[in-house]
Amino acid sequence: MSVTVLGVRHHGPGSARAVRAALGALAPDTVLIEGPPEAGALLHYIAALVPPVAILAHAPDRPGRAAFWPFADFSPEWQAMRFAAEAGLPVRFVDLPAATVLAGNDSEDDGERRPSALISDDPLGWLSKAAGHDDPERWWEDVVEHRLGGDPLELFAAVAEAMAALRTAAEADGWTASRRDLRREAAMRQGLRAAVREGHGRIAVVCGAWHAPALASLPPARGDADLLRGLPRVKASATWVPWTAQRLTHASGYGAGVTSPGWYAHLWRSEDHIAERWVTRVAALLREADLVASPASAVETVRLAETVAAIRGRSLPGLSELTDAVLAVLCQGDQVPLSLIHGRLVVGDELGVVPDDVPTVPLQADFESTCRRLRFRPAAADRQVELDLRGDTDRNRSRLLHRLRLLGIGWGTVVSAPSAGTFREGWLLRWRPEFVVSLIERARYGTTVAAAATTVVVERAEEAAEFAQITELVEAAVLADLPDALPAVTAALERRSARTGDIAHLMAAAPPLARVLRYGSVRETDTDLVRGVLDSILIRICAGLAAACMSLDAQAATAMLAAIEDADASIALVGSAQQAEAWRAAQRAVADLAGAVSILQGRCVRLLLDAGLLTAGEAQQRLARALSAGPQAVAWLEGFVRGSGSLLLRDEPLWNLLDDWLSGLSTEAFDTVLPLLRRAFSQFTGPERQQMGTKVRARHGAAGAAGTVATDGSGDEDDLDEARIQRVLDIVAIALGGRVTDE
Repeated sequence: MSVTVLGVRHHGPGSARAVRAALGALAPDTVLIEGPPEAGALLHYIAALVPPVAILAHAPDRPGRAAFWPFADFSPEWQAMRFAAEAGLPVRFVDLPAATVLAGNDSEDDGERRPSALISDDPLGWLSKAAGHDDPERWWEDVVEHRLGGDPLELFAAVAEAMAALRTAAEADGWTASRRDLRREAAMRQGLRAAVREGHGRIAVVCGAWHAPALASLPPARGDADLLRGLPRVKASATWVPWTAQRLTHASGYGAGVTSPGWYAHLWRSEDHIAERWVTRVAALLREADLVASPASAVETVRLAETVAAIRGRSLPGLSELTDAVLAVLCQGDQVPLSLIHGRLVVGDELGVVPDDVPTVPLQADFESTCRRLRFRPAAADRQVELDLRGDTDRNRSRLLHRLRLLGIGWGTVVSAPSAGTFREGWLLRWRPEFVVSLIERARYGTTVAAAATTVVVERAEEAAEFAQITELVEAAVLADLPDALPAVTAALERRSARTGDIAHLMAAAPPLARVLRYGSVRETDTDLVRGVLDSILIRICAGLAAACMSLDAQAATAMLAAIEDADASIALVGSAQQAEAWRAAQRAVADLAGAVSILQGRCVRLLLDAGLLTAGEAQQRLARALSAGPQAVAWLEGFVRGSGSLLLRDEPLWNLLDDWLSGLSTEAFDTVLPLLRRAFSQFTGPERQQMGTKVRARHGAAGAAGTVATDGSGDEDDLDEARIQRVLDIVAIALGGRVTDE
């Protein structure tokens, strides 16, 4: 019986290549791989999987408890699995069971965290430091990942010897392993003992390099059994799920991640001309982005990378040399295209593929079958899509995305919603592997995405504490096309609206309900229930608006102002003629009410003017009356001019009235109202403010704006220094290759 331990870095092309070569040389009878034993039943799917993929273990009885074991094509463990499957060898996982990991109590650490304990946290860093290198990643790439030949067994023997020396040095300094690591290594040894008892003569073990010394020999089994006795366990299930290259990085929070999975994938797939192939991919990507990347520039980039590598004492250009060369030549020093290269090539945008027959929960199976039916599969890269809601396929895609959002799965984010004159909906799609866990967690709500979303909406409607939350649920139920949820949600909305006396809350409910009524027909949704609720709310809003606009502080007045504008837009969108008449009557009551907040009075006057229910003369009278109050008139004015500035620009009597009021203010009064005026006029667009300034200059002339040119072309032009202008022109002429004039 012989046992060979192959200590690896979990994701590295050099280690993966060496593992395959070592297994070919050893011709083992069985292969043991670091991983959860529960996943052994999933190994027969290996041939159909396309990495990156991950083993997902979850606790069905404890939603939210899940763990992942990711694998890329260049992961040594993955290549060991592939080798065993191709050779027909028995293979099993050895480590702590997922049932124990998910129990959550295996993370105790009774080891002393002395400085030497950092060795176990970063063994490669200590080895590179011992070798005289300050960059562990680059040192490991030079020693292992760029390795294309040599005896693989010698490599693994050297790695095991180095790790043993590190552990010995740490232990001499008083370090002890954490209880979790001790238990993991005990579980690995127990798995190894089981393989020995089964009579396998040649056993190969693929595990993390740090654990290799702990598996080099088998101590008495009793000590390991004592370590593992009594560990908590939960019911655990395992399956394969797609993974992404981005989730293999350190930056994603993955502890065993690498900095450049896309580069490592390139190293794995390229056995020769690594730099040339990489620069070719970079140039192709830049040309795809409509950037210049000529063949001559690509050749020069490779030459520069090789030169930099030679200066740095490296046999081959690594990622750092190639990145420097690409930045200097192909990117011409611009970091923007370099960030594109980093995201698409250095990290990568690959998404793994898992066959349909891999076991999963019914909710996930329904999601995947829906995606296939709609030809709407998740992708690793972010992408924007525009859905035409008039078509069945796009409408069903929109329903799926909205239902997933209700389940807390943010695959899509709405970037543009349907509006008047358009039936298109824009989405930004961002798939994350963790969404699979969310689907498994939400499986308790239903066996299909529609059923689960319906259950969630009904539960939220019953538990909602805020009136606005229920109105949002009504809109969400319509967008997701959940007819079974609408009766429960609208009933909850009616009950809550009958109990609330806050007019602002009722007005906040109007916009989502109006959108449902206006655009629900696009989604072929029955909105009769929503119409009844909105009619009831509008009656109460019109009856209580005037009283709600009195005795408000600044913050409450601002909120009420926004609510009035939203309600006005909602009634204009879906209100009947009778409702519009009642709403205008409520606005007039606010405008006429003594003691109402000034900014709200001004806004109601403007809305009535825009609706044609006030004449220009009546509006001028109200404006004059408000302006007579002095500096306090600014709040009324802010409400009146809110929105478009075209009213002031086109209505001369109103403009003159406002201009006369400002001109008549004393210096002290003007200084007092100036900040408020700035706030009132800041809402106008730049061109509108520019036209207003031009109009002021035209009216007041040199007295109001000394040194400016009148808009009709009259007035004195600014004095120009011809000699200084000529000197500038001479310099420009020389720069452009022309001649200097003698004048």
